[in-house]
Amino acid sequence: MKRALRTALRALAVGAVGCAAAASASAATVTIAMLNNPDMIELKKLSPAFEKANPDIKLNWVILEENVLRQRATTDITTNSGQFDVMMIGTYETPQWGKRGWLSPMANLPADYDLNDVVKTARDGLSYNGTLYALPFYVESSMTFYRKDLFAAKGLKMPDQPTYDQIAQFADKLTDKANGVYGICLRGKAGWGENMAYVTTLVNTFGGRWFDEKWNAQLTSPEWKKAVNFYVDLLKKDGPPGASSNGFNENLTLMSSGKCAMWIDATVAAGMLYNKQQSQVADKIGFAAAPVEVTPKGSHWLWSWALAIPKSSKQQDAAKKFITWATSKGYIEMVAKDEGWASVPPGTRESTYQRPEYKQAAPFSEFVLKAIQSADPNSPTAQKVPYTGVQFVGIPEFQSFGTVVGQSIAGALAGQMSVDQALQAGNATADRAVRQAGYLK
Repeated sequence: MKRALRTALRALAVGAVGCAAAASASAATVTIAMLNNPDMIELKKLSPAFEKANPDIKLNWVILEENVLRQRATTDITTNSGQFDVMMIGTYETPQWGKRGWLSPMANLPADYDLNDVVKTARDGLSYNGTLYALPFYVESSMTFYRKDLFAAKGLKMPDQPTYDQIAQFADKLTDKANGVYGICLRGKAGWGENMAYVTTLVNTFGGRWFDEKWNAQLTSPEWKKAVNFYVDLLKKDGPPGASSNGFNENLTLMSSGKCAMWIDATVAAGMLYNKQQSQVADKIGFAAAPVEVTPKGSHWLWSWALAIPKSSKQQDAAKKFITWATSKGYIEMVAKDEGWASVPPGTRESTYQRPEYKQAAPFSEFVLKAIQSADPNSPTAQKVPYTGVQFVGIPEFQSFGTVVGQSIAGALAGQMSVDQALQAGNATADRAVRQAGYLK
């Protein structure tokens, strides 16, 4: 009798192992191409909650630096290789890739997702012909961050809307290299979405544009020369050493460790700078609008990091389930519990901005929402242009020539060439790209 019972129990155990193995074998693996910014690292940290609630889905993370992510995602989507089931892309790629039929439309979302709660500017930027192709993880504009204590010590007052002339004067007075404090930190790392995102807004507000209405490149115009000389001179005089290697993450580290008196960059950084766990200067940060010069047009950008599903993915349903979770109201609550309300992904949901806890923890919240809502990609410059996009040119070729121009400008910042040489080279590159693509007749 005992032997029969042992045999039966063993058979049950073997059966259970077999079932478990079958279950894990049938689990859908969702491979995610993700940016290495702090908000995305938090998403990976909290993702076991998703896997626990969805035991039939396993998440495989590929976390990459910004320029590498863009390269890998573009290669994957254009070759239809299906390496990734979810991609983090932005307002530049999404409409173009949606138009080409490379992305799965974000249709038939669950009712509790509440798509109408998602900020309209964000939805519009991730749509083509009225169809939504990605869900926003966070939305940003750009703004000026500064150290209130350093300003007070020098008797300086930051205006709500500074000019670039004022920024240069402040930077001069605040630079204290002996104590490792630099008057200004700005993006210098080459890339169409790195240094050129910032430099394009600078050129815009100096009255410049990438192309005239007939697609003639304008990089050798007086406006470009004035803007880029201003940028290079300012960073050489009052910026940190090695500025041509600094992107968003590097400057975030400098600012949050007390090395920068001012930083002009993405509004999303506010949540990190005001978080006492992540920032040594959390109680000393002030904020103002992105600076202007001759025109406010195009002085602050509009960008969304969003999650999209390539058509080539073999895990469409599981991928959709994941990105719906990662951009939901429930996910925002999870981050608030883990990191505090100041650090929740900003710019995506109206309901976040109505929460008293968020308003209290994030004094910048209303300001950021207004900056996002007032950035106008359809009219980004003082003079008319044939393209859309504030800090980028919304054509497929920009990814390539924007980065080449970024390399030239980083070269000028590093002292390898003059600004005029950098802009002449950049102008030739941009002209050649639009001529070959058939824009320039």
